[in-house]
Amino acid sequence: MVVDDHPIWRDAVARDLAEEGFAVVATADGIASARRRAAVVTPDVVVMDMRLSDGCGAAATAEVLTVSPSSRVLVLSASDERDDVLEAVKAGATGYLVKSASKDELAEAVRATGDGRAVFTPGLAGLVLGEYRRIARSPRGDVSTPSLTERETEILRHVAKGLTAKQIAERLSLSHRTVENHVQATFRKLQVANRVELARYAIEHGLDE
Repeated sequence: MVVDDHPIWRDAVARDLAEEGFAVVATADGIASARRRAAVVTPDVVVMDMRLSDGCGAAATAEVLTVSPSSRVLVLSASDERDDVLEAVKAGATGYLVKSASKDELAEAVRATGDGRAVFTPGLAGLVLGEYRRIARSPRGDVSTPSLTERETEILRHVAKGLTAKQIAERLSLSHRTVENHVQATFRKLQVANRVELARYAIEHGLDE
């Protein structure tokens, strides 16, 4: 589903995604219409603008996830302002791209978002991780820490530093698929939904040093 208050841009994004093989099941121009349509079509991925006809994309993200909790939200916005990025992530967005992204970059980001991977325009991932580092708290004493293998811990350290799976694979001389498998295994063990939450876990447990 594509949510944007500019009809020309909204239609162009929907058309580009359709040409890449995605099924665009709905479009919307604001919070109310996004919530209403998401409740009906339960989209796998929502491409969300931050400036809407009746509010902001962060509010729309929260509303969409309320009625369709299995959806994943990728923000596509003209803004790369710190507050916009953080508000979107805190509302539940999995990733954040600026509108200068190419058609191919958008398609790849939508695929990654659908797979549960966090996608950010270069530079924004560090911003998000920096914020999590600022607000991170010590581990809760009543929660036991899951047992990770040495390799999972090593990969988790790199995730906490904002590296992509490809970069981690190159550093550790592993295949991209092997790294992704370790990340997914870590997701399951730590019961986190995406790389942003995984990075936060790493920071909270001192693995980003």
